[in-house]
Amino acid sequence: VASLMRRFPHVSKQQNAPECQSELKYLDIKPLESEIARFKKMSEGQFAERFMTAPSPGIVSTTMLDGYYGSQDKYLSALSRELKHEYHAIAKAGLTLQIDAPDLAMDRTMMYRDLDDAGFVKAVERHVQAINEGIDGIARDRVRLHVCYGNWEGPHIHDIPLVKILPALYQAKVGALSIEFSNPRHAHEYAAFKTHPLPKDMLLIPGVVETTSNFVEHPEVVARRIEDAVRAVGERERVIAGTDCGFGTFTNREWVIEPAVWLKLRAIREGADIASRRLWGKKVA
Repeated sequence: VASLMRRFPHVSKQQNAPECQSELKYLDIKPLESEIARFKKMSEGQFAERFMTAPSPGIVSTTMLDGYYGSQDKYLSALSRELKHEYHAIAKAGLTLQIDAPDLAMDRTMMYRDLDDAGFVKAVERHVQAINEGIDGIARDRVRLHVCYGNWEGPHIHDIPLVKILPALYQAKVGALSIEFSNPRHAHEYAAFKTHPLPKDMLLIPGVVETTSNFVEHPEVVARRIEDAVRAVGERERVIAGTDCGFGTFTNREWVIEPAVWLKLRAIREGADIASRRLWGKKVA
């Protein structure tokens, strides 16, 4: 903690978040619509596909704690109902919706320490149900789910193994799973897909660069990580290279300096080209 305070002297809202103290109600969608419009204008013609993130009901519930509903179940239901406005606005704008859900892995060591692993898996299933309620009505191929163990530099020795939560993650009605695999604690976990094969209607977006270090991965390292993911899934068409997490998790609290971020993104592009040449015999756009 002392080390974090020296490095990041400003306390983020994640450590000092508001509490739910009355009935939840989404008051105004216009700020989100303005953000969507700005993003679409800035990125027009730049990418084959664009996505926008939104928090899962679960991560909101375990960051902005309940002081009104009296139960996690009721609080999750209320959050699903109201976040649905946000999810549908993003989808309606023609963007792929990415649900950011660190609660599905990270909260094993944050909010659910008193449970055993089986108990945590049951909590994950309820959190996934909340996501499904919020995205109901959106085509699953327009939604992807990001799961992580917390975008922070630390031991992570108490993280839950991916193999234990993967069946619960498969209950999400989404078209793709984005999961950390460059995190040194979890780089070996492609083996989980041998135990629990990826459903045929899902893609895998493996993290092929990690997001808490200023080391820039060599494109060959990225290519090998992509190839590991393809071997785990069994089909090259169902793997899309990604990052472990976002680089700007909190305002004014980035682990990676901006120049290194761009270099890491370039490494993904170059590594994907190398992997594509080996997997297809040619560069694939």
